[in-house]
Amino acid sequence: MLGTSLSSWRRQGRRFGIAVLFVVVGTGLWEFQERQHKDAYTWMGVPTWEEFRPTTMHRVLRNDGYLVGWSDVRVNPLWVSYQVEAVDDSSIGSRPNFQADWRTLWPVGTDSYAGSGYDRGHLAPNYAIAAVHGRSAQVDTFLMSNMTPQRPNLNRQLWQRLEESVMDHFAPRFERLQVITGPIFPEHFMDNVFNRVGLVEVPEAFYKIIVAPHSEAPLALAFIMPQDVRGNEPLDDYLVTIDEIEARTGLNFFPALTTEVESVLEGELRLQGWALEEVARRPGRFQ
Repeated sequence: MLGTSLSSWRRQGRRFGIAVLFVVVGTGLWEFQERQHKDAYTWMGVPTWEEFRPTTMHRVLRNDGYLVGWSDVRVNPLWVSYQVEAVDDSSIGSRPNFQADWRTLWPVGTDSYAGSGYDRGHLAPNYAIAAVHGRSAQVDTFLMSNMTPQRPNLNRQLWQRLEESVMDHFAPRFERLQVITGPIFPEHFMDNVFNRVGLVEVPEAFYKIIVAPHSEAPLALAFIMPQDVRGNEPLDDYLVTIDEIEARTGLNFFPALTTEVESVLEGELRLQGWALEEVARRPGRFQ
């Protein structure tokens, strides 16, 4: 009887050990894969909050081609991070359909913006992600977790011109570019808490940070564009420092930077190397 009991315990112990081994190996592989994706879509660390607040707290959603910092309080992406490079073939697949994202706590449907006067504004752009990362990534850009309410003049004109400049003008000048983009909300949460399209809070402006990540002397451009634009304004009217975006969003975009590099890259407005003046007033391809 005792021998039978010991044998049973040994079998259960072996099964438990095998199960633990599978969990350890599986977790290790998952973490390795996550690091690979973060390295592919971010530079100098995943964006995080400067200080913990409900309005800056977010979850990282991994997609093919880009990462999203999703806020269940704002029901918005607080940031989207991706990398692009120059491409020889600019052709992409047909425009996918919008689709809901089951990972959002609150449901955001494909028709949630209907009749609101706002566009479903992409943060990870359809064309750039498709051209660099392929069809599967393009499909992921049509997840509603990648959308935020944008006025038509901004989404279809000024913002589109900036996205076009990133791929057609900036990317060919550098080996690769790191882009982080997202919404900006009023300073006081209660001032805007009921300004929503369905459950989605409406931002007052949007930012885009573009970095050429040279190892020794990285370069950066940063923009803040408000909702109420005509659409034909010069891009350089909206230049800001990364520090200003961090102050208005409560986010820390490149947490792994050294203090010396951070003070220059984020605190100073430097235009050398970008040739922004060549595209600042150029109309978009759809204008």
